[in-house]
Amino acid sequence: MTDELQAIYDQTVEFVQREVTPHGEQWELDGKIPREVHKKMGELGMFGLRVPVEHGGLGLGMLASATFSEALGASTFGGFDVSVLVHTDMAGPHLINSGTKEQLDQWLPGLLSGDTILSIGVSEPDAGSDVAGMRTTAVRDGDGWRINGTKTYITNAVYGNMTIVAARTSTENRYGITMFLVPAGTEGFSVAKKLDKHGWRCSDTAELVFDNVWVADDQVLGTVDRGFYETMRNFQNERMVLVGMGVGAAQVALDQTLEHVQHRPAFGGHLWDLGAIRQRLAMRQAELDAVRASMYHAAWIGDVGEDNVKEMSGVKAYGAEVINNIMYDCVQF
Repeated sequence: MTDELQAIYDQTVEFVQREVTPHGEQWELDGKIPREVHKKMGELGMFGLRVPVEHGGLGLGMLASATFSEALGASTFGGFDVSVLVHTDMAGPHLINSGTKEQLDQWLPGLLSGDTILSIGVSEPDAGSDVAGMRTTAVRDGDGWRINGTKTYITNAVYGNMTIVAARTSTENRYGITMFLVPAGTEGFSVAKKLDKHGWRCSDTAELVFDNVWVADDQVLGTVDRGFYETMRNFQNERMVLVGMGVGAAQVALDQTLEHVQHRPAFGGHLWDLGAIRQRLAMRQAELDAVRASMYHAAWIGDVGEDNVKEMSGVKAYGAEVINNIMYDCVQF
């Protein structure tokens, strides 16, 4: 890890230990993260890792996002982690990659400061991973578009400020989808329901309704009918940061479990005295190290401009299994 990446990791871990971990339980009860926390992150430059230097960011790549997401995971509050990462690494890249100069000038300052929190509106009741199957439509209307449809499981959509919405703009092309910038408060755009989840409750998750919502041409993000490809372009980054936050949380779980078993009385000694316990924990740590190394390797492949779809997809699939197994074992011990 370079000095720059190490500094990002150390600063982020220090922040979550100071500002997040002591308050996370209350945020889970409240179902909300105070906006002041996002603004503090903005002041520290945490929202600008991927933003180009000319727009006030650091202009870094996937390795920086991998480092940031792993450090966020140390908070152990997944709702907080995913709220931040949707803003920085799931919605934000669409604006950065596809926005016009005018759109960047209008929205990037708020993205950087934490005054404007973003969400990404792709998933629908009948179309999640099947992006091309979405039914929300946008139809030409004068010098703009009329959007109608619904979205579901949208993180940051209740208390956020703008949703990047994917809608079907072609009836002939299955992949004819376009992205739109839709600020909160736009007429006809509403939160139908805030979802009361079993976990990650501090991240607001919503069902959205678009009832004849009109947006101007200058709210089109990217190229008309090319939104499917623009959406797919960022999927590797999304997979990576989700694995990254899981790696960070799993490492904390292993560290805490290691401390616990060395003091937990059992069978006339401590759990640590049992070879089977030590072997299981050692194996889980080795598996986690493999996931971590694979994640950073896949990020590096992306940063040097090579296709990393195979590597990052594998990291997400395997990493999710490893992280789940680690959490299961740690609870058992």
